[in-house]
Amino acid sequence: MKQKSWSEIEQQIKVGLAAELKSGHDRPVAAFDADGTLWNADLGEAFFKYQLAHHLIKDLPPNPWEHYRQWKESGDPRPAYLWLAQINKGVPIAEVRNWAEAAVKSHSPLPIFPQQQKLIEYFLSQNVEVYIITASVSWAVEPGARRLGLANENVIGVCTKVVNGLVSEVQDGSITYREGKLQALLNRTGGRKPFFASGNTMGDFALLEGSKLRLAVGAATPGEELFATEEKLRQEALARNWMIHQFL
Repeated sequence: MKQKSWSEIEQQIKVGLAAELKSGHDRPVAAFDADGTLWNADLGEAFFKYQLAHHLIKDLPPNPWEHYRQWKESGDPRPAYLWLAQINKGVPIAEVRNWAEAAVKSHSPLPIFPQQQKLIEYFLSQNVEVYIITASVSWAVEPGARRLGLANENVIGVCTKVVNGLVSEVQDGSITYREGKLQALLNRTGGRKPFFASGNTMGDFALLEGSKLRLAVGAATPGEELFATEEKLRQEALARNWMIHQFL
């Protein structure tokens, strides 16, 4: 099957949105994964590296980066994703957010995929409710969202409860990975499914499957960590006649 050009994809999405708006249903919802989908970077892991480089977190295990990576690759990465939020226990949330902004600035400019930025701008102009659903710590991704014209509240990610302005270690909501991504979005929207969703790995498959229009994207090249899972999503998308685009 011949893959569509970006202009053809964009047109299909606009036609789909027009039909959604014409239907008179509730305000349309669009959902995007973050890392590898909106930008060619992993803001969650970059934030953790920034915290380590600047000695911002105390009481970490020896070799904290290796500890995290081994836990992540043990078969179920969800506890590792949650741990990256829990290590901020006792820190004012305002300070964590300042750290996250500084981490993104240290790698400026953020390598945002211009096609996705343009798509979000169009959605916002049409009063679409846009969310970023990420398996990263939500606070780490918020600076990226702001660079796309979205607010912190538009980011749904892994986080812990904030009590009296301080981060706790108590999980807050679903772990936004695989089925947890769609569940967290539905919890936020009151059960309204997205008319459009975009992701780059099999971790986003359930989110895309729960949408009307699906866009599988990729940027990894052979040998890179995400290549295998991006390729698997691509093959699943081909089999289901979903939209596909390779950024690089």
